[in-house]
Amino acid sequence: MNRPTIADLAKAAGVSVSTVNRLLHGTGTLRPQTADLILSAAQQIGFRSSGPLHERRRDNLPHRHLSFLMQQSHRPLCRIRAEALLGACARRTDAVIEPYVLFEDDPSPEAVAASLLKIGGSADAIAVISADHPLVGQAIDELRVKGVPVIAYVTDLSAASRAGFVGTDNWKAGRTAAWFISQTSGRPGKVFPLIGSNRYQFQNISDASFRSYMREHAPEFHVSETLVTHEAPKNAYAIVRRLIAEEPELMGIFVNGGGISGVLRAMRELAVEHCKIRVVCRDIGPETRKGLSEGLITASLCHPVDRMPEELVDMMLRMIERTDTRLIEQRSVPFEILTPESIWT
Repeated sequence: MNRPTIADLAKAAGVSVSTVNRLLHGTGTLRPQTADLILSAAQQIGFRSSGPLHERRRDNLPHRHLSFLMQQSHRPLCRIRAEALLGACARRTDAVIEPYVLFEDDPSPEAVAASLLKIGGSADAIAVISADHPLVGQAIDELRVKGVPVIAYVTDLSAASRAGFVGTDNWKAGRTAAWFISQTSGRPGKVFPLIGSNRYQFQNISDASFRSYMREHAPEFHVSETLVTHEAPKNAYAIVRRLIAEEPELMGIFVNGGGISGVLRAMRELAVEHCKIRVVCRDIGPETRKGLSEGLITASLCHPVDRMPEELVDMMLRMIERTDTRLIEQRSVPFEILTPESIWT
């Protein structure tokens, strides 16, 4: 039996011989759908150059440089997010992505803005996790003028020039946290919300909706002024230790940001009688998993570590191709709800 020829492959794929030659010899570009069609036909008829065709198909794909600016390299959760983003880039079949992750451990707006402009020199698109500040917005404006779209990740930004946002419904997250605390507490008492920073939009939105639910459905609980941890576990530890010592009516803590390891450290130092305290957080790092398995955390309302990176990479690739720069695209991914009975180890 004669081996299939290029003409046979073209006929099987329903394309012209010149189209097959463009893919086989790398003399032009094809749509990914057309390349996939030819590859599928090559496998079906046993075309002998199907291996090189796969290589040519990859060469035919658009090559993109995607940069991700993140913070707090010391936090396991941030490392998990970075690894998930790299995995999402590697799984794309419609583009060859060269990802670059930069951790900016200095949370000051000056440092974040400088890092944005630095990586913007070689990136086709940028995703950033950052506190909201005018200096960060100015850097995003400069990058937009240069044709580099910037997408806010996890927490939105007020910069009018941002290309989009990928995150969760933080209003629902805050109200869900309030539901857990009010419904699982044995009796009314005092509840203390903790946030990492006053400039993270997702934390402020969740904080506001937490209070909204409590006013509406659990007015018998006293919700205190929001306490700031500055994303530092040692600060969260000191706050919780003080609350335990000074607030006998303490019934709930909403850890709406970094610092859960400090909260858990304080909880572990408690006597058994203090297990009445309900803790809800928005983290899903190793320490949170341990806290859930120990029953110290009532629930974690976390950002999905699998789906969110996929949505982000998809948006970044779309923003590179989009010519209309006036629109801002937003994608809200449902947050995950983990409890001591549902957590995996």
